[in-house]
Amino acid sequence: MIIKIFVCLIPVFLFLIMLLYLDSLKLVSKTLLLACLVWGLVSSGLSFFLNTFLLNHLEVSFEAYSSFIAPFVEELLKCGLLWILIKRNKIGFMIDGAIYGFSIGAAFSFAENIFYLSQFAGNDSNLMIWITRGFGTAIMHGGTPAIFGILCMSALNRHSSFGLASISGLLAAILIHGVFNQFLVSPLISTVIIILVVPLSIILIFNANEKSIRDWLELEFDSEVSILRMIRKGQFSQTKTGSFLVSLKEHFAGEVVLDMYCFISLYLELSMKAKSLMMLKENDLIVPPDPDLQVKLHELKALKKSIGRGGYLAIAPVLRMNKKDLWKLYMLEKG
Repeated sequence: MIIKIFVCLIPVFLFLIMLLYLDSLKLVSKTLLLACLVWGLVSSGLSFFLNTFLLNHLEVSFEAYSSFIAPFVEELLKCGLLWILIKRNKIGFMIDGAIYGFSIGAAFSFAENIFYLSQFAGNDSNLMIWITRGFGTAIMHGGTPAIFGILCMSALNRHSSFGLASISGLLAAILIHGVFNQFLVSPLISTVIIILVVPLSIILIFNANEKSIRDWLELEFDSEVSILRMIRKGQFSQTKTGSFLVSLKEHFAGEVVLDMYCFISLYLELSMKAKSLMMLKENDLIVPPDPDLQVKLHELKALKKSIGRGGYLAIAPVLRMNKKDLWKLYMLEKG
C-alpha cells in the first residue's frame, strides 16, 4: 500500500520542485503558488461533482464522456485561476506561467489520485495501474495547464490578442487531455510518452525563456537609463519619442502633457528598480528595502488617473507596456 501511495502521489510534486529549482530568476510568488495549489484541490472536487452530474444526465457512454467532455470540463476549471492571474497582470513570463499552471494540475491530480486510492487501492494489486496514474495521468494533469500558461504568455508577449491566446491555450490543453484519455496506445506507452514529452518540453521552454528574459533585462535596462537621463537633463524633447510627446500638446491640455512626462519619468524609475531586484534575486543577493516605494507606486497610479485613459493609451507604445512590463509593477507592490 505504501508503494502505491508513493508512486501515485509523489512523482508530480517532485517534478514541481524541479521546476522551482530550475527557476533561477525566482519569479514565483509563494502566495500565488499556494493559491494555485489550493485551486487545484478545489477544481478537482468541482470536476468530480460536475462530471458526475453530466454523466448521469447526458446520453453518452462513459468512454465517450471521458474522451470528449471530461477534458473540456476539467481543463476549463483548472485553467480558470491561471486565466485570471494572467488577465490581472500577476504573471509576466512563460516560466512563472508554467510553474503556476503545473502546480494547479499537480494538486488536481493529487486530489483525484487520493480518491482513487481510497476507492480501489485495496481491491487492485496491479502496481502498474498506480504507476500509470502517478507518472502518466498526474504529469498530464500538471502539463496541460502549464502549456495553457506558456501559450498564453507567449502570445501576449508577441502582442497577440488575449482572447485568441486564451482560446488557443485552452484548446491545446483539452486536445492533449482528450488524446491521452482515448488510450490510442497502451497505458504504459502513453505514460512513457507523457513523461518524455511534457517535462522535456517545459524544460526546453524554461531555458529559452530565461535567455530571452536576461536579454530583455539588459536591453531594456540600458534603454531606460538612457531615456531617464535625457529627461532629467532636459534633452528628452530632442529624441523621436520626445518629439512625439511634444506633438501631443495639440490634443491634450498642457497640464495633462506635463503629467504624462511625470508618469513616464516615474514609470522608468520604477521599471529600472524592478529589473534591478530581479538581477539581485537571481544572484541570491539581499534586496534592500525602499521606504519610498509604496509612495511612488501610489503616485504613479494617481498620475495614470490624472492623464486619463486617452493619455495613457497615447504613451503606452512609447513605454512598450505589454504584459511582462506591467507585471513588473505588481512585483514591486508585493515586494
